[in-house]
Amino acid sequence: MDNENAKLQLLLDRAEISDVQLRYATGLDSRDWPLFRSCFADEIETDFTSVFGGEPRKVSADRWTEAARRSLSGLQATQHMITNHVITFQGDDEATCVAYVQARHHLPNDTGESDQTMFGYYTNRFVRTADGWKIRACKLTVTWNTGNWHVFDLARRRLDELEGRAKSGGR
Repeated sequence: MDNENAKLQLLLDRAEISDVQLRYATGLDSRDWPLFRSCFADEIETDFTSVFGGEPRKVSADRWTEAARRSLSGLQATQHMITNHVITFQGDDEATCVAYVQARHHLPNDTGESDQTMFGYYTNRFVRTADGWKIRACKLTVTWNTGNWHVFDLARRRLDELEGRAKSGGR
């Protein structure tokens, strides 16, 4: 029976890790920041250097959530599809999930295409916590892009305006 319980636990762990990946995407696209935040351990390692350059860094999950909010809330819509989850376990309390991602970003504008799309994969490291599996390291590897990168600058300006931080002309 021990072997059967171990197999059952493995299936439950795999399902929960996949659910975290899906909550991550749903939180981003629905702008449900508490849902997005629930995916992470309190401190995480982030590596988005394939998108933004720079270096990987450690940040609080609260800060990471706010950065995501500031990056995406000014867009009219996003759609993050995270698929093909390949989950490997390191002992009982750590795992890695490599999953394809297609991230679509939409903002109608007068400067070019309304869309920008990233294609690639996440390599996320998970840790089992008292509250379930959480992402402790999030790495995005972009393999190609299409569309208008300028939508991100426009989205930041749009969010600033919506939140009352717009710069007045001449100041």
